Amino acid sequence: MGKLVRAISEDGSAVAIAIDSTDIVSRIERIHRTSAVVTAALGRLTTAASMMGTQLKGEKDSLTLRMNGGGEAGTLIAVADSRGNVKSYVGNPVVELPLNQYGKLDVSGAVGKDGYLQVVKDLGLKEPYVGQVPIQSGEIAEDITRYFAVSEQVPTVCSLGVLVNPDLTVRAAGGFLVQLLPFADEGCIETLEKNVNGFAPISQLIDEGKTPEQIAMALLEGLNPNVLDETETAYICDCSRERVEKALISLGREELSTMIEEDGKAEVGCHFCNKKYRFNREELEELLQKAVDKK
Repeated sequence: MGKLVRAISEDGSAVAIAIDSTDIVSRIERIHRTSAVVTAALGRLTTAASMMGTQLKGEKDSLTLRMNGGGEAGTLIAVADSRGNVKSYVGNPVVELPLNQYGKLDVSGAVGKDGYLQVVKDLGLKEPYVGQVPIQSGEIAEDITRYFAVSEQVPTVCSLGVLVNPDLTVRAAGGFLVQLLPFADEGCIETLEKNVNGFAPISQLIDEGKTPEQIAMALLEGLNPNVLDETETAYICDCSRERVEKALISLGREELSTMIEEDGKAEVGCHFCNKKYRFNREELEELLQKAVDKK
């Protein structure tokens, strides 16, 4: 389980969200068997999605972050619900790149900069909200910060980090968001800038044993902060056989008939958890009949 904490300044003008996502990113590495740089990239995006998911209002609302900058990792997708639970997927899980000029994993090189960060919010309306910004750095945190500034006009600082062990397991992962509301005064802004500028890398803080509560409160130090809430978050895939059946039915009579005639069976894998759903001829024929009845 990951742990996420939200805190707010006494006057309500600044909010901080901090998360220890080590367990979540560890699950990503185990499911997708990612190389070190892809673990860092997908881990960062998924950590951001978890924090942003908790900003949704409705219980059934969901948020999807999608990045494709033309890098070797391909498309990265992270989906979160309003409780901060997440699932994620990457087009190419194994990418090997030299370390960047700072001696760190080259996340920007794996993600690329020729593309967009897209944010899709399903709020239960007829059409989802879609916002997107050109990828600036490919380091992900900077791109999330830019999204909030451009698409939502919310001054935001985002920090994301993943430490990967030599054996490719995850040592530490986490992130934070600090946001200002429109009525924040200059004193509040100066205090936050001082706090953020003095912060160590978030993955280092998690590795040192700092809790999300300690991180959130430190970000708002000097503003008499209070903890709003504490949430346990996890990597949870909500795929099911019923959903796969509906997807197969939606293929239509012609495609299902071809599947039955040519193969007599089907296997459908979930991109998010790698679970396999198998259907024999009789089960496919039942789905075909449902597709006929649906017409």
